[in-house]
Amino acid sequence: MSAGCFRYQAYDAQGNVQSGQINAESEREALKILQGKKLIPVKITPSEQDDGTPSRGRRVKNAHLLDFTTGLCTLVEARVPLDKALRLLEGITETSAMRQLVMQLRRDVKEGRSLAEAMEARPDVFSRMYINIVRAGEEGGILHQLLPDLVDFLETSGRNRSAIVSAMIYPIVLLVTGVISVFLLLVFVVPQFAIMFEDAGTEIPASAAFLLALSEGLARYGYLFILAVAGIGFWWKWLDRDPQRRLQKHAFLLRVPLLGSLLLYKDCAVFARTLGALLEAGIPLIRALRVAREVVGNAELTRHLRQVEDDVRGGAGLGLSLEKTNRFPTLLHQLITVGEESGRTGSILLKTAATFDMYVKNQMSSLVAALQPALILFLGIAVGGITITMLSAVFSMNAVEF
Repeated sequence: MSAGCFRYQAYDAQGNVQSGQINAESEREALKILQGKKLIPVKITPSEQDDGTPSRGRRVKNAHLLDFTTGLCTLVEARVPLDKALRLLEGITETSAMRQLVMQLRRDVKEGRSLAEAMEARPDVFSRMYINIVRAGEEGGILHQLLPDLVDFLETSGRNRSAIVSAMIYPIVLLVTGVISVFLLLVFVVPQFAIMFEDAGTEIPASAAFLLALSEGLARYGYLFILAVAGIGFWWKWLDRDPQRRLQKHAFLLRVPLLGSLLLYKDCAVFARTLGALLEAGIPLIRALRVAREVVGNAELTRHLRQVEDDVRGGAGLGLSLEKTNRFPTLLHQLITVGEESGRTGSILLKTAATFDMYVKNQMSSLVAALQPALILFLGIAVGGITITMLSAVFSMNAVEF
C-alpha cells in the first residue's frame, strides 16, 4: 500500500521553522506523526507522488473505471470495510492514474468524508448518476446491493459504445481509402496523360478534358478543399458554444432521416437506463429525473425533459408528461405508464433501455450492411471511371494517328 506524500512547515522545541516532506495516509495521520516528533505543524499540504503529474491531469479510461467498480463491488459484497477495500484496490491497480485516484478517494474517506463526497471531487471520472447511486447506497446501508447494478450499467454502456465504434470502423476505412485513391489518381496519374496528349497534338475528348481540368484544379487549389473541410468542422463545433445555436443544431439532427431516429433512440436508451438504475437504487423520482436529464447528450431532448420534470413536480405522471412533449418514442411513455400503474417503473425502464439498445444495434447493422457495398461501388466507379476515361482517350488518339 502506498501512502500519500505531504509537505509541511513546523516549529521545533527551540522555535525554529523546519520544512520537508512526510509520507502518511492522510493529513490527520501526518499531523500525528509530526506531533510525535515534537514538532508544531503550521502548514501541511499534499504533494503528488510518482512522476509529479497531478492525478487530475491524467485521464482515467472507462475500462479502468469499470475494473475499479467491479473490484469495489466484490469487496463490498464480501463485507470488507470501505477503507480496507480501497487500500486493497490501490495495491492491485496497475495504471498510475487510477492508483492516484484510489489513493485520493481513500485519503478523503479516512478524513471523514463519505465515498460519494470523495467522488464528487472528480466529476471528470464519476458521473452524477454514479455518485448518486453510491450516495444512496451509503445513506441506506445497501451499497453492497446497488454496486452490482452499477457494474451492469457500466458494462452495458461500454458494450454499446464499443459495438457502435466497431460497426463504423470498416465503412470509415473504405471511405478514407476511396477518397485517397481518387485523389492520388487525379493528382499523380492523370497529369501523365496530359503530357501524352500534348505530344500527340490531337483533340482531347470532353470527358478526358474534364478530368485533366479537375486534376489541375486539385493540384493548384487542393489545399482550399482541406481548409474548407477544416472550416466546416470548426463551424460545426462553434455552434455548440451558444446555447440557442446548439439547440437548433440538435433539433436539426433529430429531423435528419435515419440519423435522427438513431440519435433519438440512443439518447432514450441512455435516459431510460439511467433513470431506471436510479429508481431501482431508491433515488426519488424528481432527483432521478434531474440526473437522468443531464446524461442525455441532445439539447433538444434535454429541453423537453426539463419540461417533463416540471410537470412531474406539479403532480403529473411521468408517462403522461413524456407523451405530452410529442418528442419521445411511443413505446417509452406507454411502458412507463404501465410501470407507474404496477409500481415497477425502475425495472420496466431498464427493460425499455435494452429494447432501445437492440433497436439501435439493428439499425446500425442494417446501415453498415448497406453502406459497405455502397462505398465499394463508389470506389469501383470512381477509380474505374477515371481509368476507363483516360484509357479510352488514349485509344481514340491512337486510332486517329493510325
